[in-house]
Amino acid sequence: MRAALPDLTRAERQLATHILSHYPVSALGSITALARAAEVSTPTVVRLVQKLGFRGYPDYQSALRAEVEALLVSPGARSDRRNGRDGHILDRFAGTALSNLEATLAQLDRDGFDAVADLLADATRSVYVTGGRLTHAIADYFATVLRVVRPRVTLLSEVSSAWQTGLLDMGEGDVVVVFDVRRYETTMVMFAELAAQRGAKVVIVTDRWLSPATQHAAHTLACSIAVPSAWDSMVPILFLVEALIAAVQSRNWDDAQSRLKRLEDYFSQTRFFRRPR
Repeated sequence: MRAALPDLTRAERQLATHILSHYPVSALGSITALARAAEVSTPTVVRLVQKLGFRGYPDYQSALRAEVEALLVSPGARSDRRNGRDGHILDRFAGTALSNLEATLAQLDRDGFDAVADLLADATRSVYVTGGRLTHAIADYFATVLRVVRPRVTLLSEVSSAWQTGLLDMGEGDVVVVFDVRRYETTMVMFAELAAQRGAKVVIVTDRWLSPATQHAAHTLACSIAVPSAWDSMVPILFLVEALIAAVQSRNWDDAQSRLKRLEDYFSQTRFFRRPR
């Protein structure tokens, strides 16, 4: 649906935006209720789902329910469903990881990516970064490297009481980057909502099923993450993070180079790294 947006009519785009903004609840009811909520006609709903390749609204709803079920299952249940044994796990996993990268690249909106990079490159804005139980490791890496490239970057701990403190200093126009993939975490959704209320520009990095936190986002960057494992893959998200850092660095190259040189001087003075023999 996200990929189809540029080719939709105005009414169809209005409907698709409503569904994406209220996913997955928006399309689980009747076709009449969906049309009324999106302020479009019921024939518009039919035309949209047919453009997406479904025979009709019931067919679309069946696919949507299956997708919602996939969101809610535990890692163990996910692993039970992927019990194929054809080929070596390295080859199967690598093939899926590469497919995920290709799918992520195909669905990423370039203008949206550039808009996020522009926000992150604006040194007048403070940046706050956080993630959930598993995605916090990615958030930590992102904040650690971004802090070298530009000033005023804060990593908020995954401890449930830390992000409330972060809200105290958050101002209008600051940037908040939240990592949240299935199974979506309540604290991430609450933090995104409160940050948006503070006037921050909220960026949600999520999976293709879209975290509920996206309803509070100024920008959403979605990745394909499913692999033959009990755990979803962070490879596409790490790729996205490193691409964002490269984009910010290129926008602020002189300042980034100066900061990096000063940091290396500090490392040298403090003998932080061991010299090769």
